[in-house]
Amino acid sequence: MCKVAGLVGAETWQIVSLKQGTEEYTLAYSGIPCDGPEVLRAYTERGEGCLEQLEGPFALAVWESAAKRLFLARDRLGIKSLFYALRGDTLLFASALKDLLENPLLEPELDINGVSELLLLGPGRTPGCGVLRGVEELLPGCCGYFEKGEFRQHRYWALKDRAHIESFEQTAEHVRALVLEAVRRQLPSEGPVGTLLSGGLDSSLVSAIAQERLRETGHTLVTFSVDYEGNDQYFTPNKFQPNRDGAYIARMNEFLGADTEHVHVTLGTEELAAALYAAAEARGLPGMADVDGSLLLFCKKIRERVPVALSGECADEIFGGYPWYRDKEIRELDGFPWAQSTAYRASFLRPEFASQIDAAAYVDGRYRETLRETDALPGASPLEKRMKEMMRLNLDWFMRTLLDRGDCMAGHSRLDLRVPFCDCRIVEYLYGVPWEMKDYQGREKGLLREAMRGLLPEEILWRKKSPYPKTHNPAYREAVSAMLREVLADPGAPLLQLVKKEALEGLLTADSTVPWYGQLMTTPQTIAYFLQLNYWMKRFRVHVA
Repeated sequence: MCKVAGLVGAETWQIVSLKQGTEEYTLAYSGIPCDGPEVLRAYTERGEGCLEQLEGPFALAVWESAAKRLFLARDRLGIKSLFYALRGDTLLFASALKDLLENPLLEPELDINGVSELLLLGPGRTPGCGVLRGVEELLPGCCGYFEKGEFRQHRYWALKDRAHIESFEQTAEHVRALVLEAVRRQLPSEGPVGTLLSGGLDSSLVSAIAQERLRETGHTLVTFSVDYEGNDQYFTPNKFQPNRDGAYIARMNEFLGADTEHVHVTLGTEELAAALYAAAEARGLPGMADVDGSLLLFCKKIRERVPVALSGECADEIFGGYPWYRDKEIRELDGFPWAQSTAYRASFLRPEFASQIDAAAYVDGRYRETLRETDALPGASPLEKRMKEMMRLNLDWFMRTLLDRGDCMAGHSRLDLRVPFCDCRIVEYLYGVPWEMKDYQGREKGLLREAMRGLLPEEILWRKKSPYPKTHNPAYREAVSAMLREVLADPGAPLLQLVKKEALEGLLTADSTVPWYGQLMTTPQTIAYFLQLNYWMKRFRVHVA
């Protein structure tokens, strides 16, 4: 007999039922941008074949009462999460890890594999891994049946290379059409809508396309931007962030016109530090430190004005916008380009874990597995094959971390945050486009810029990439350092079960240039990550096996 332990975190799902003869079907779904009853009818007619009709983000479960089996499926790109755990002949599942951790049937236990995930890869994690013992995540593009106490799953969609026969001009036209359609499809049919606007290429494109369509329907677009207390004084231009966003945001709002409303949010240092714990709880794991916390606070402000907002995230992974796509030296290094820090990370492990974990082999194994799963046409040049690998690494790892961040931080305030660039049509098409086209004029996202000419002011269209803004105020490091000192003063702090106290004490006085994860997580954010890890273990009663 198989048991399904209800819906964990049921408030995050919508539920519909349909009776056909003696069989009753019940659908629970999260994120499907279409009619639930229609999806359920399609399932009764076509089974898993109904997934071909579904577009955009979704996680779903269908219970067949007579057959006593459960069908689970997740969208192609993993925009929506779907975690599960088998406990004997019982299956627990949830669309958010935090909901699964609240179930009394799940005893949160951290084994050596989980420690490796948190300390060597976090806030990234191996695809399909739920970090805790026995907790897994259904992979994107996968589905499966749970019956007779066993869960069998398989892929229904995979990213495949294909021959590209279009000219550059045709490719640019194709990209333009795909992006326009993706943004328009993500706009709600009625009600107010917002966009996250940084003044960069991606968010500006989403805002401009949304504004054009909303004008046709008579609705007002509300744009939202975020900055931090003290950044006007402490911001220093660098390789990754050459300038601040303010002037570009102002230019875009002028361009969008007086019928667009703009809301600027400034986050204080104390509230940013305090938000670390709420962000870890929302994600169900330690995350991207203040980058998570700031988005959680930002989404709360956005939700006060609109229920739906569109973000420009995911364009960099698809169009090759990150520095590691274009820096030949970084690109040719083995390992995850955003986390060349394995030895530094391993230096924090307590001796009993360090002796059991071959840190370099663990990380390299995950990296190599992703390379093996990368599809490339026979005869592809070494450069073309490498760029396919880079795109696959970014889609499976870095983008997944950002998608988790967006979904969890927005979900905390019940904001529907949509990512139109994360569209399977765009991803499938761009995967086959040669790198020399994507790298048009030697510029990051050169193809996208050329394809969208005329939609934006030239200074916005060709603005150098700038990442999600973070705080540069030294008061933030002071705040999180004081918080970590409080943790270190507690001999019962869960964090000290995993991490050497002396390494954390050294971190408080260090001025390390080694980023923990990407260009946004430097020493202050590394301190904050350990704070989140400690809180997470305490909040969810995680014990170490």
